[in-house]
Amino acid sequence: MELAKLVEKNREAMVRTLRGAVRIKSVQEEALPGKPFGQGPARCLAYMLEEAEKMGFRTCNVDNYMGWCEYGEGPEMVAVLGHLDVVPEGDGWTRDPYGGETDGTNVYGRGTMDDKGPTTAALYALKALKDSGVPLKRRIRILFGTNEETGSRDMQHYLEQGGEIPVCGFTPDGEYPVINGEKGIINVTFEREYDQTGPLFLEGIKGGSAFNVVPALASAILRCEPAEGIRLLEKYGEKDPKVRWEVIPEGLKVTAQGVQAHAASPEKGENAIGRLLAALAPLPFDPALHQTLAFLGEKIGLEVHGESLGICLEDPESGKLSLNIGVIQGDAGKMTLKINYRYPVTKSYGDCAPKLDAQFADAGFQKVSEAHKKALYVDPRTDYIQTLLQVYGELTEFAPKTICIGGGTYAKSIPNIVAFGPIFPGDTVREHLPNEYWEIDKMVLNARIYAEALYRLAK
Repeated sequence: MELAKLVEKNREAMVRTLRGAVRIKSVQEEALPGKPFGQGPARCLAYMLEEAEKMGFRTCNVDNYMGWCEYGEGPEMVAVLGHLDVVPEGDGWTRDPYGGETDGTNVYGRGTMDDKGPTTAALYALKALKDSGVPLKRRIRILFGTNEETGSRDMQHYLEQGGEIPVCGFTPDGEYPVINGEKGIINVTFEREYDQTGPLFLEGIKGGSAFNVVPALASAILRCEPAEGIRLLEKYGEKDPKVRWEVIPEGLKVTAQGVQAHAASPEKGENAIGRLLAALAPLPFDPALHQTLAFLGEKIGLEVHGESLGICLEDPESGKLSLNIGVIQGDAGKMTLKINYRYPVTKSYGDCAPKLDAQFADAGFQKVSEAHKKALYVDPRTDYIQTLLQVYGELTEFAPKTICIGGGTYAKSIPNIVAFGPIFPGDTVREHLPNEYWEIDKMVLNARIYAEALYRLAK
């Protein structure tokens, strides 16, 4: 059996298939009849299923939510979970984001790395297995998702329609070696109403753009008499050099600077909202607002692990809980907070959320929305994890080991799946960025790794 040679034989075909997929703009759009995520994702799904049919695989389109192709026989199924939808192209491109261009070394375009390229590599890995004729005891199914970037409702629909659950498998939508643990992720929105009648008045407060981004800027407008503004500036304006106090016609403008980072690693940044709240907390607002700001400034402020909230959970597998105030919006009568926190892989929602919710309720906040993705953790001694590590160690120069991450991957959408590639240690970050690309040699290497891994998982 020469799986590597069979993969290499199809190098040009693999590039051709990927270029065709990239040329289809598969960004989620308004739903159409029979096309729940719009025209583009449905077109790309049809294209990839057609490519699989040409290779002789059984295929199924599940209501244009997702589809799959399959090879082999047997009562059990091994799965590869890839997705064909992409994020919008954004600005800053010097190439056509949907041109599928190649210079012979790289393929360029939105989705080349995330995740059309790796999904194409998995398809050609399956073709190599089919062409080799090796006997397998398990079926191998490639699941083609179309909604990973905006909610994973594709896989939810698959499961609701009775879709078969694999005994094991992987998604090529993460990084190497093997991501066997992903923290639980909670996005929660709180609101607090208050009255103001005193001489110091919070006119407005704002900062941040999303739950999962540590904000680099936040500001507040305070209404007060000029003399009071000068007094407050003199008393509080020198305490933090990264907080600027300005006298303005309305009274004061307070601006906090931070350092942007991803909420999966908030310790790599500095939260401007937390810094602003800590600066405002001592000010003599009306009691209700003062209580609100004091609670936020003292209980969170610049902390990133929930220490003062009493939810600083930790385990040796994935480290400490992370906490990020991603967005604050407020006016004279109401404040809204969007918070992202991520608990360790061996812990649960019940270990942290009830305690956090109770403290916000005691401070007068109402929880208006919440989204939760459970933690994922697979014991590294599990057979299929060891198989993936073994293949990775044999076919690359890197040390095989499991890793746990603060982010979330597509693996959470289907049971018995972990993230396995396609990003190697030291790779340049290019997913979701302008001029996204993937090296053809690395696409072929991924296909070799996936072919060998699928063979060992299914034999």
